[in-house]
Amino acid sequence: MQTSGLAQQPSADDSTPQTSIPPDRLMADVLVQQGKLETRDLERALQLQQESAESLETILVKLGVVSERDVAQALASHLGLPLATARDFPEVPIGEGRVAPKFLRQHKVLPLAEDDTTVTLAMADPLDNFAANAVALATKKSVLPWVGVPSELEAAIEQLYGGGRTRLGQIVEEADASTQAVEEQDVERLKDLASEAPVIRLANLLIDRAVEARASDIHIEPFENKLKVRYRIDGMLREVESPPAHLCAALTSRVKLMAKLDIAERRLPQDGRIQLHVQGKEIDLRVSSVPTMYGESVVMRILDKTGIVLDFPALGFQEDTLRALGEVLNRPQGIILVTGPTGSGKTTTLYTALHRINTPVRKILTVEDPVEYYLEGINQIQVKPQIGLTFANALRSIVRQDPDVIMIGEMRDLETASIAVQSALTGHLVLSTLHTNSAAASITRLLDMGVQDYLLTSTISGILSQRLARALCTHCRRPTAALPEIVEKLHLREHAQADAITLFQAVGCEQCRGTGYRGRLAIGEMLIMSDPIRQLILRHADASEIHHAACAEGMRTMYQDGLQKLIQGTTSLEEVLRVVQEE
Repeated sequence: MQTSGLAQQPSADDSTPQTSIPPDRLMADVLVQQGKLETRDLERALQLQQESAESLETILVKLGVVSERDVAQALASHLGLPLATARDFPEVPIGEGRVAPKFLRQHKVLPLAEDDTTVTLAMADPLDNFAANAVALATKKSVLPWVGVPSELEAAIEQLYGGGRTRLGQIVEEADASTQAVEEQDVERLKDLASEAPVIRLANLLIDRAVEARASDIHIEPFENKLKVRYRIDGMLREVESPPAHLCAALTSRVKLMAKLDIAERRLPQDGRIQLHVQGKEIDLRVSSVPTMYGESVVMRILDKTGIVLDFPALGFQEDTLRALGEVLNRPQGIILVTGPTGSGKTTTLYTALHRINTPVRKILTVEDPVEYYLEGINQIQVKPQIGLTFANALRSIVRQDPDVIMIGEMRDLETASIAVQSALTGHLVLSTLHTNSAAASITRLLDMGVQDYLLTSTISGILSQRLARALCTHCRRPTAALPEIVEKLHLREHAQADAITLFQAVGCEQCRGTGYRGRLAIGEMLIMSDPIRQLILRHADASEIHHAACAEGMRTMYQDGLQKLIQGTTSLEEVLRVVQEE
């Protein structure tokens, strides 16, 4: 029995919610009350609604001021209906042969379950009486409506009922229909392609999915016969559904247009920036394009201004580390270094430190490349080497601005390090980063740079070295008793108070997208400058000697910090061994 024929004879169904008040505005009011929608954004959407036939929630999602899930939650809250999630979706089709997949796609409804008298139906619009009555008539059962997220319903319908077209696939088909193969040398044609609706939606979809997946980076990489799209989630790259290779030029051109880059220049690397509203969040994208053998590789670093956590305990630092760091932060002068490889969270730690000491009685100036997040009450300077505004030149100028605290994005050379040392000697508190593998190695790195040993001993207050380990998903982590061999080999007794040691393993669930991990936490070691360490620096001792001296004075190494987090159940043994090694 075809649904389309039955749908022309809708029958009354008591289970379908009825309302005499337009639901759009009521739903929007709920979003405003929940703090997920700004009043000015609602007013803008209402003005646009007068000029189009689209619903208010559709306009709000397209504007990026709220996410589809926010709208669905507000609708469910207003109507008093359950919200369907991926775990509620059936493993096999419900109502197959009675309800046409085309009808389900068109109305964005999905049968979740059925019994002798009722069909549970997830609906993008639970007030769509036509769709609910049509399903009721086709199944000869009453309909119990639930609210569903439209994109999740679309994906589930394609997976369960076939057709093989995902949302990305639909956009690609539209792009293929409206575009033809184009030579990369044809700049004007590339610009036209990048401005066409399917390519615009393709770029927006990749960004939307990355934000939804909590990715920190989007990698668009062309190869000989394939275009690869990968997201870096919790520090690990994961390949996702990618468009075909022939759309590479149009897609990269679209990203470059958004970042205000020169799409005609494909021989040299370029850097740019995109500011967007995505799923109700203000997102900053740092775009980097470099030429490769088969086209331009584009990487977009996602900076979520609403998602940064400026709280040391939330970042994963232990209490003794925080006490030591707090002590040096409270000093009026000196240098505090945060070290580690790229992507180890150094900038976030520095921002958190600045947030902690940012008071009306302190003037704080920063020199960064780039300025990743804007901090209220702090003067931040963006380095621009192309016009001569380097770290060194900016530092020379800001010393005359009478700052109390100076933050330098990175000590890259002797000139920058020397100015930082001089600033610390003249009574400023200086915070900066350095690329080294351990706290002790930072001393030898600065000596190799050419900084005088006596200046280091006089200015450095403390060095924090850190890594980021993936945190176990608290919804699915599985406790297991630690094997005696593991306890003995890793010396876990030194870090555990209970007789029985329990470790946790990654499992995987809907919350963590099957990885077993959700979010990251810092593993660090804090070296405090002391007289014995000063003596070692003056005689140019190597990093291992300095490290052992710091350990003898009570410094907990990154490896030991990782084992403590392992005992606490916040991460797994595999993560600790992946991120740090025993000294």
